[in-house]
Amino acid sequence: MSTTVLSRFNPYQVWMILLTLLLITFVAAIAQGAYSVSWGQLLSWSFLEDWTSPSQDGLILWHIRVPRVLLAALVGAGLAMSGAALQGLFRNPLADPGLIGISGGAALAVGITIVFLPWSTGYFGLYALSLSAFVGGITTCVVIFKVGRIGATTSVGHLILAGVAINALAMAGVGLMTFLSNDQQMRTLNFWMLGSFGGALWPAVLVVATISIPAGILLWRQSEALNRLLLGENEARFLGTDTEVLKTRVIILSALLVGAAVAVSGIIGFVGLVVPHLIRLLWRADHRMLIPASALLGASLMVLADTLARTLVIPSEMPVGIVTSLVGGPFFLWLLMQPHSGMKYD
Repeated sequence: MSTTVLSRFNPYQVWMILLTLLLITFVAAIAQGAYSVSWGQLLSWSFLEDWTSPSQDGLILWHIRVPRVLLAALVGAGLAMSGAALQGLFRNPLADPGLIGISGGAALAVGITIVFLPWSTGYFGLYALSLSAFVGGITTCVVIFKVGRIGATTSVGHLILAGVAINALAMAGVGLMTFLSNDQQMRTLNFWMLGSFGGALWPAVLVVATISIPAGILLWRQSEALNRLLLGENEARFLGTDTEVLKTRVIILSALLVGAAVAVSGIIGFVGLVVPHLIRLLWRADHRMLIPASALLGASLMVLADTLARTLVIPSEMPVGIVTSLVGGPFFLWLLMQPHSGMKYD
């Protein structure tokens, strides 16, 4: 077993590092933007008083920036937790939320809504896209799960192959929607596909929190069973794990987390794939620690990525999906090239 930097710290120190990182990124994200706020103002009582203030500071901080930061944190945590659980379930280091087709299904549903149901956005605004994305992602997950259950048991191989096939079909459908769309519809679809928190509002934060927090807690409760599954399906059954129930629970809970995230942010890659690997490389693969640690790190990285997306090209805004890939990809490659940084799944 390799020894890395964080593995020399005890669990208390690791949790403090992750919580401190989240707090720093949270405060920095609120302070930075086209309209900057001083750190002294954020740490004073006037920040809390701005909640009910009709002033410019109050509107920007509490009605634009704070809900956006909270939404980014919830989305990052949800994607990272689902990625950690799916990698353990499939015992595949390349598994991520896109593997079970949720992102592709959500994108296809949004494309259909934009091209064939443009009136819905006039009546419901961005909520029409959010609802269609959530329904599309969950529906695709159900189809994949039904295909994976063909036969006496749910085959992990069938699930992976079904996810790849359905995702490919969904993305082909997205391409068709792009071909059929007009210029305005194409811009809307492309921007949504690249991910953004530009429409973050308090109602969206409350909806995502209502779905993601219970689903995340229930997913964490599957940690012991996921640890046993790492030994192999037969060994896990011998140790008393109902692998069929475990697969059902993990996939449904992951679908809820990713569906809620994709519905409000669009498709954001990298986080669900790389964050669990970073925790494994830097600490341990025990799902009891891996899943909550991935949530904290995923939230921090997503808040940081969104802050960069807002500030790099002021007064414009970059899609956050581009930032996550540009920043996270090279960092992940750097970690992999370090001596004694082999992936740890035990």
